[in-house]
Formats: sequence, structure tokens, C-alpha cells
Amino acid sequence: MDTTAARRSILARIRAAQGRAVTSPTPTPHEREAVADYLARHPEGPRPPLEGDLVAHFVEQAQKMATTVDEVAQLADVPAAAARYLAARALPTQAVAWQTLESFDWAGAGLSVAFRKPEDRDLVGLTGCFCATAETGTLVLLSGAQTWASGALLPETHIAVVPASRIVAGHEDAFALMRAERGELPRAVNFVSGPSRTGDIEQTIVLGAHGPYRVHVVVVHGA
Repeated sequence: MDTTAARRSILARIRAAQGRAVTSPTPTPHEREAVADYLARHPEGPRPPLEGDLVAHFVEQAQKMATTVDEVAQLADVPAAAARYLAARALPTQAVAWQTLESFDWAGAGLSVAFRKPEDRDLVGLTGCFCATAETGTLVLLSGAQTWASGALLPETHIAVVPASRIVAGHEDAFALMRAERGELPRAVNFVSGPSRTGDIEQTIVLGAHGPYRVHVVVVHGA
């Protein structure tokens, strides 16, 4: 049984146990109302104060997590920023990207970009983000038809475009934004806080253990 079929089978059993029709996987209006009521009756717990500029706080926290950051004025500046980052580290100028980034002038910056899911040979992945959280310097990525999760997980180098207007204070705000704009969660929600890492071997931190060796963020102030 492939993973998609297995997932359908598991979810069908869960819906059956809940008394929901197996042929109706989407939440009913009654179920949505119940969730909204639950959230309304369970306010957020205490949160540490986050003072000052959210963008500056995000940059500071991201750098603490070994994310490198560049800041540009407008979206048109993104390809050149990505090219500078790759050139400075002698990294490949070939990349794969989310389809949502197809309108950018990558070729004009000297980059060869394919808009498809990454394969084993692809070393650089370009993505956007749904939003980012200032409290922890984290990228919030939602999977979709044009924003595949593998784009940020498989390539050794992950470059993410982060509009300054999409930086929120904390994870609670990120989930509230998802509910307000999407209504329900997609198949995958990934929180990316710097490069992949592990400390399993003698508690020594090793980057790139389960994903990208490098995470680079381009913050766009005019977006």
C-alpha cells in the first residue's frame, strides 16, 4: 500500500470511529462551529512580551539559529540577493523553486531556476513562506499545489523569501493567521528554525543531519 492510500485508510478509520461519513472527509458546519467555540472558550496562556520592531527581532532570532539573513527593499531585488548569497559561497546557480516564485526575474540575476519539486540532484531550493515568527526566528511553510513541502526539505541549501508584512510575533499569531486566511490546515505545516541539526552523537551539534545544511532568508521590506 502506498503512503497516499495508507493515509486515506487511516483517516477513514478515524472518521468512522468519530461517527462521521467516510465519504465526507471535510469538516461539517457543526464541526467547524464546535472548533470555533472551543477556541473562544480557551484563551491563550501567558506569553513573554515582544517589544520593538518585529522584523528586527525576527532577524536577530533567525541568526541565533544559524540562519543567514539579507534584507532588500522590494521583491524585484530578491533574485540578485539570492545570486549574491550563492556566489559568495561558491554554491550552484541552478535551483528549483515553488511555482509561486515563477514571476521573479531569476535569469536576469544569472540563476537557472526550474519550478518543480526537487529531486536528488537538486542542491538549491527557493521558497516563499506563509508567514514567519519573530519570537523564534522561524519560517512557517504551508504545503499546497504550488508550495510543495519538499522544496524546503530536500535541497542542501534553502533560500526563503520573507515579506516583512508577513512577520508575526509568535506561533499563536501564525495559527490565528492560518485560521483567518485558510480556514483549515493544509496537509503539511512546517516550522523551520535554521538548518537541520542533531546532537545525537556525543551531544555535538551537526548541521544538515535531516535536511538542509544552510537556510538563508531574504527579508523584503516593501512587501
